[in-house]
Amino acid sequence: MILNKKSLEKLRLLINEETEYRSGSKLVKFFNDLGFNDSYGQGFPSRWLYTDEKLEKINGSPRIDKCIRNVLNPANFIDQISSLDKHIADFNKYLAFDKWKVTRNGADINFSRLQKVEIKEQSEQSNDNSEDEFLKREFSNVSVGRIGLEGVVSDILEKRIKEIEQCFTAGAFLSTILVAGSTLEGLLLGLAIEHPKQFNCAKASPKNRDGKVKQFQEWTLSAFIDVAREINLIQYDTSKFSHSLRDFRNYIHPFQQMSSGFTPREHTAKICLQVLKEQQFIRLVKMYPIWMYNKIVIISSFY
Repeated sequence: MILNKKSLEKLRLLINEETEYRSGSKLVKFFNDLGFNDSYGQGFPSRWLYTDEKLEKINGSPRIDKCIRNVLNPANFIDQISSLDKHIADFNKYLAFDKWKVTRNGADINFSRLQKVEIKEQSEQSNDNSEDEFLKREFSNVSVGRIGLEGVVSDILEKRIKEIEQCFTAGAFLSTILVAGSTLEGLLLGLAIEHPKQFNCAKASPKNRDGKVKQFQEWTLSAFIDVAREINLIQYDTSKFSHSLRDFRNYIHPFQQMSSGFTPREHTAKICLQVLKEQQFIRLVKMYPIWMYNKIVIISSFY
């Protein structure tokens, strides 16, 4: 099976984040299962670049078939089969131009050759608008000060957020994205320091070789996001877009931006701003009402 550029881009999204978020180490394992022999460590490229390079190498070989079967494996979608079927339907929109179609027959993922390009006309607006829905959420009277972090840290983060908003207003979208990434990490680190038990006891908390939870200063932003999702601090879509924001931080390096062809857009910057708003809209009060009761005031217009 040979896929065109757009199909490969969609497959990269399915692998990296749409079916599940795969960190750099998980991506190495995923592609090593396809016959590569890579290791994860210092100097690892961006997740997008790494996946693009691997897909280009296996495109047109039996390994691309295995790759698709692995990423759409029904065993990874227990109690989420409807979500799997939606991923398949979305992917088929791209595969149609390669004259291929993916079908699921129970637990089996199969491929069928098309005689011609088949395009289904949509009679109603597509539901594939997760980004737009995410951006439509509105919050009022939400600020870093309401989270309950240490005073000095809270003041610094408030100033950063004001600077981010100024960058966005001025059309400096790359600056918006880069500062938003570091601010996101500051917010989550501050919450972890304030509430160490909840963060350290999470299954997703990073461990050292002895199996002990690492010090917060050793945690990556990816780990903070995963734990925040596990303890119900943020919703699934917020977690997904938080990881995207984390990836965008790589573009602080000009050559990284050049190699990936990334061009910051207003829409991308808006998503990054919304991620920060959601992070300030703390949902832990639902899970730990006693320890958060005097810490957090939540006002939302979408609940």
